[in-house]
Amino acid sequence: MTDAAFAAAFADIAEHSPWVAEAAAAARPFGSREAMVAAFAAAIAGAPREARLALANAHPDLAGRAAIAGEMAEDSVREQTGAGLDRLSPEEFARFTELNDRYRARFGFPFILAVKGATKDVILAAFEARVGNEPEAEFANAIAQITRIVRFRLEDRVRP
Repeated sequence: MTDAAFAAAFADIAEHSPWVAEAAAAARPFGSREAMVAAFAAAIAGAPREARLALANAHPDLAGRAAIAGEMAEDSVREQTGAGLDRLSPEEFARFTELNDRYRARFGFPFILAVKGATKDVILAAFEARVGNEPEAEFANAIAQITRIVRFRLEDRVRP
């Protein structure tokens, strides 16, 4: 695969941020799936703060307006559906909306959690625990969660 073909094939791994796959392509060839995951993680970690902030902002709110409008990436739809976020009661939806708004107002980016394998109760508990964090600590948490999401997506697509 050429660098361009690789970048095109994996452009959607990091939510609406093909630059991550483009940067990871520079580390090829990969000796293993783990080396590929590490290259994507290094691309994120090595990016300027502004690029990492844009990456965070490319993520949809959990159970938010993008989900209702059908504007999420396919992987995000699948992940949120797997966590039951497409089947919230009106009260739960209102709680998610309130937390999404509060979190975004405090930090300037959406709450990000690798929801694969999580339930809505686990997600709400994480939301509650993290909304009071200091901004820099929470930005680090968000980037760590994005890196987990990228890992899960690569593990779903690439054999070991």
